[in-house]
Amino acid sequence: MKLLKDILYGTRITTVVGSTHIAIESVVADSRQVKPFGCFVAIPGTLVDGHDHIPAASRAGAAAIICERLPAEEDRKEHVVYVQVEEARAALGHIAANFHDNPGERLKVIAITGTNGKTTVATLLHRLARMFDRKAGLVSTVENRIVDKVIPATHTTPDPVGLQRLFADMLDAGCTHCFMEASSHALHQHRLTGTPLEGAVFTNITHDHLDYHGDFNGYIAAKKSLFDGLPTSAFALTNADARHHETMVASTRARVVTFGTQQVADHKSRIIENGLGGLQLHIDGQDLYTRLIGDFNASNLTAVYAVARELGWDSMETLTHLSLLNAPDGRMQQVQSKDGQIH
Repeated sequence: MKLLKDILYGTRITTVVGSTHIAIESVVADSRQVKPFGCFVAIPGTLVDGHDHIPAASRAGAAAIICERLPAEEDRKEHVVYVQVEEARAALGHIAANFHDNPGERLKVIAITGTNGKTTVATLLHRLARMFDRKAGLVSTVENRIVDKVIPATHTTPDPVGLQRLFADMLDAGCTHCFMEASSHALHQHRLTGTPLEGAVFTNITHDHLDYHGDFNGYIAAKKSLFDGLPTSAFALTNADARHHETMVASTRARVVTFGTQQVADHKSRIIENGLGGLQLHIDGQDLYTRLIGDFNASNLTAVYAVARELGWDSMETLTHLSLLNAPDGRMQQVQSKDGQIH
């Protein structure tokens, strides 16, 4: 249970109707999930507008309604507090984080964005952390993990309420780190708002999701927003080989670090051998033999190595552990036939 006034911290409030000194027992953005003494955040959408469901939320016992448009005076209920905000999606991120005592502030959260490579980089980082015997969480397209416990994934990046609850569960399990995918949809919808980041990674960008973002510039802007919001204490790791990598970090306040396999970079690797049996890379003056295959995985591995070094993990131990990792499920896995052939 939290006081409404406390969970509103960080939101941009324009109008309050009623007292914010009331108890709130839950936060939801789906009117069907509203319970007595709950807080309902009305999110405007392209297909469904949460403002249309404010009456249903009130009937279900909501104690507070957060919205961008206040209901008409005659439609307001005496037992409900109405809070008008500038942007409900952003407000939901702050409210969800505050309701769960801002778990992201006590986790080292690393967000990975890009058209390709997000799942592989996030998953390998989680596995690497576990090999260092660090308790860590994973938020990915394939699955979410709290240490080694698998939590089914429904979205690449959960909604703010689910994400903050997941962070809180990670903290309860003793996690110190979380590695997560940050999709362009999630960034545009402010699902990470309220989550301070230790660092962010840009893998690459190609023409994708233009049906949602309208055009390529909109897609770039969504990805770039991740780096625009980083604090000065964070690192912004970008792929020096990728188009638009300089654009991604053009406005960031974070410390910019680069990785790559072709261009000059702070963390540079070179492909020595690339076959069905795996990769041999030369990274920062050391050799790495890995079961992962393909030049794209050379880039992914270099990103993972770079994050590990930015987190202060030992170089040789990192390379040793990386050599033992397999590709995530469904991501260019090796399959060995009965006659020993690798496919």
